[in-house]
Amino acid sequence: MQQGMQQGLQQGKQQGLQQGLQQGLQQGKQQGRVEILLRQLELKFGPAVVTAVDRRRVEQADSATLQRWLEKILLASTIEDVFAC
Repeated sequence: MQQGMQQGLQQGKQQGLQQGLQQGLQQGKQQGRVEILLRQLELKFGPAVVTAVDRRRVEQADSATLQRWLEKILLASTIEDVFAC
């Protein structure tokens, strides 16, 4: 019984570590997308054009939205074009 409990604890720790690692990787990817998009916005439209509201919007966006904006920036003429639905 003691051995079974230890195995269960070990298995639980392993699963927790795995989940933590996956979550950390996802958060890292998300942060990378945020940083890349903000940099691209500044390079394309100028740092003075990118407002605090734009920054907050990018930082709070989900992964799918960030990906869409990263694609739209390539053809956008204005910063508003990037964020347009």
